[in-house]
Amino acid sequence: MSSATPLQETSARDLLRSMFDAAIASAQPALCVPPFLPSPESLGSGRLIVIGAGKASAAMARAVEDHWGGPLSGLVVTRYGYSVPCARIEIVEAAHPVPDAAGLAAARRMLQVVQGLTADDVVLCLISGGGSSLLPLPLEGLTLEHKQEVNRALLKSGATISEMNCVRRHLSAIKGGRLAVACHPARVITLLISDVPGDDPVNIASGPTVADPSTCEDALTIVKRYGIALPPEVHAVLESARGESIKPGDARLARNRVSMVAAPQMALQAAAKLAREAGYGAYILGDALEGEARDVGKVLAGIALQVAERGQPVQTPCVLLSGGETTVTLRGAGSGGRNVECLLAMGIALAGHPRIHALAGDTDGVDGGAEIAGAHIGPDTLARAHAAGMRPNDCLNSNDGHGFFGALGDSIVTGPTLTNVNDFRAILIA
Repeated sequence: MSSATPLQETSARDLLRSMFDAAIASAQPALCVPPFLPSPESLGSGRLIVIGAGKASAAMARAVEDHWGGPLSGLVVTRYGYSVPCARIEIVEAAHPVPDAAGLAAARRMLQVVQGLTADDVVLCLISGGGSSLLPLPLEGLTLEHKQEVNRALLKSGATISEMNCVRRHLSAIKGGRLAVACHPARVITLLISDVPGDDPVNIASGPTVADPSTCEDALTIVKRYGIALPPEVHAVLESARGESIKPGDARLARNRVSMVAAPQMALQAAAKLAREAGYGAYILGDALEGEARDVGKVLAGIALQVAERGQPVQTPCVLLSGGETTVTLRGAGSGGRNVECLLAMGIALAGHPRIHALAGDTDGVDGGAEIAGAHIGPDTLARAHAAGMRPNDCLNSNDGHGFFGALGDSIVTGPTLTNVNDFRAILIA
């Protein structure tokens, strides 16, 4: 085991923040979108129509405009505050994570934009995390209020993102492949920035342009598993199978193409490269970790302590990196935030270890419902909290990680990052 001396707190924080920034930079649409654009020659006499949804969709649209010399038009919807000026593609802002009327109107207009296309036309669909809430068009018989109620219940339930999106797909008039069917007979090229564990296209923004193998029965199973109370109208849609999505093998999707332009693994690799350049071993534990945030935090703390005290399974100094999407089951009065909840649980378990520092943040700049990306911890975090009269365990039990780190001045605020490749966690062991 290395006998490396403890880092100064500012040095550790600076390196952790640099790694977080490198992860975000690696997934910027200006960098990752252009290599996947079709050539103008491949369009022939057809038109290029651009549509999309997600926190990165406006920046993706700008990247298309900057690298496409021919004519194009279209509409994308992004989160409030995430708009990027475009000259030929209309950008609409709407609410996330609970949808609003602006998102509903944008989804209706998007279906209108792709009406009447021909087999010579190409639809370029730009999809990133957040699109589920930004395209909330419900099936006939359901309302925006129904979608809002279901969304709130899902967010509080502790369900995984794939489970939440399964339910959403079967209540939607646009998700689960329905948007691609609306584009038929045009060819659809979908460019994805993944924010979900496993990078399954059907779970990114609930898969508006890809086939969905899940069923209404699967959605009902998830609802029952978490004890989610559904409005009667919503329950009737699932029970009747009226919400079935577009299934694999549907001929209307035969000409479509899907490309992953950025994903959590790429972001972790960018951070690992920076750590190695700074003289640290860098190890990626996984890009798809899931589970209750506080439980994941305890497990990561256990791994970090084994490395720090026993040099197993790797030697220090090193950085342990991970991504994925944990969940928070809201039981207290706090606002949640899976990254700060994971980090607070980790900090409690580390008990002020003198050589361990960590950062956890969401690459979209928003952790839970707060306009805060995440936070960082160091050996003195618990001592400073106790000196300020705070009880870390009480904050954890009330799901108030944001309150805890905000009071200490340890929150990380990035503003809109214009991308989203899920959660980023880095543990630095000197």
